[in-house]
Amino acid sequence: MENGGGNLEAQIELLLNVEKQMRQAGDVAGIRKAVTDILLLCFEAGAWNTLNEQIVLISKRRGQLKQAVQAMVQQAMLYIDQTPDVDTKIELIKTLNNISAGKIYVEIERARLIKKLAKIKEEQGQIAEAADLMQEVAVETFGAMAKTEKIAFILEQVRLCLDRQDYVRAQILSRKISTRVFEVDPSKEKKKKEGDSIVEEAPADIPSLLELKRIYYQLMIRYYSHSNDYLEICRCYKSIYEIPSIKEDPAEWIPVLRKICWYLVLSPHDPMQSSLLNSTLEDKNLSEISHFRSLLKQLVTMEVIQWTALWNTFKDEFENEKNMLGGSLGEKAAEDLRLRVIEHNILVVSKYYSRITLQRLADLLCLTFQETEKHLSEMVVSKALVAKIDRPIGVVSFQTAKDSNDILNLWSTNLEKLLDLVEKSCHQIHKETMIHKAALKV
Repeated sequence: MENGGGNLEAQIELLLNVEKQMRQAGDVAGIRKAVTDILLLCFEAGAWNTLNEQIVLISKRRGQLKQAVQAMVQQAMLYIDQTPDVDTKIELIKTLNNISAGKIYVEIERARLIKKLAKIKEEQGQIAEAADLMQEVAVETFGAMAKTEKIAFILEQVRLCLDRQDYVRAQILSRKISTRVFEVDPSKEKKKKEGDSIVEEAPADIPSLLELKRIYYQLMIRYYSHSNDYLEICRCYKSIYEIPSIKEDPAEWIPVLRKICWYLVLSPHDPMQSSLLNSTLEDKNLSEISHFRSLLKQLVTMEVIQWTALWNTFKDEFENEKNMLGGSLGEKAAEDLRLRVIEHNILVVSKYYSRITLQRLADLLCLTFQETEKHLSEMVVSKALVAKIDRPIGVVSFQTAKDSNDILNLWSTNLEKLLDLVEKSCHQIHKETMIHKAALKV
């Protein structure tokens, strides 16, 4: 017994008798007061071991009311931050965690306890243990937990998985959050009816929905950066850019818009990239960073881009990104940028030529013969382009291979046109003959 033994023990024994009487009488208010008084006595005496023992003892009493356990857990949680050292804090959290395990009426409290314990583990450098602890709790099934608190908890799970480089689990956890939840206007949410379940208010330290949206997309940027999925990173930055608090402050939106432009340029050409590119060009804010407008314009214009000229113009801007929001664009970014310029140039050539020699194509792309063939083959394999290379004569054909049915349909259409012309010609000849005969009779 700590700090003053006998007197404290006698007081606790007295309150335990009161608790027993209240429990047998079914007096909810009385039993709640009795158990909280016991905890308060231990706390004021600084008897942390006794506090843990009493929590376990009260929770295991026969026919214990759930309201008593709930009140006890909630009361003990207030003392966690006032413990004298980390070991005492961990011991108290583990005690509360054990007695709340499997009890649905204290599931929210258990989730908060595990979050506190995970934070302590993380501060001690045990990130893997912290991540494992957090993954034990499936907050998405908690009906009484506030929506923002659920999202914040799942985001913490995702962050810890990314910190331990468990990208597969991070993706699975991130899918528990629907992006549509961030678009809901809180003022337009349906009012609760009488029969609806009660949802607890989120704690004060939980961020707002818009702040959670920003955190979510920042975590997704970290996830997609691992696989260099530039288009998805761009879409994440686009979502951050749409947050009202970001759009109102030029110091906030200019770095985000710069990142959108860079990741658009780095993304492989496809319909989604093309759509985002055009919508970004229509953004009036782009005029504030005119350098980037000209960069995007070059991609939209169907003209061959000279890589050396482009790199000399934008090299300083590219390297300056590491000092901006979100950090550098990635280790492979410069290499990928050159690759995107080559792909753009090949697509431009395919629009203007149906057949071209490999040597001429290499000259237009400012590449060697082997590099040209390699990049062209990669685009054909990825189905970004339809082309055939005749290597013996060194000719590239960009004509699309036609299906046998299409060829037959084309022939039948041509035959129909031919027969129509023959019929019209016959009709005209017959008409002229009739007119000539009539003229001779006169």
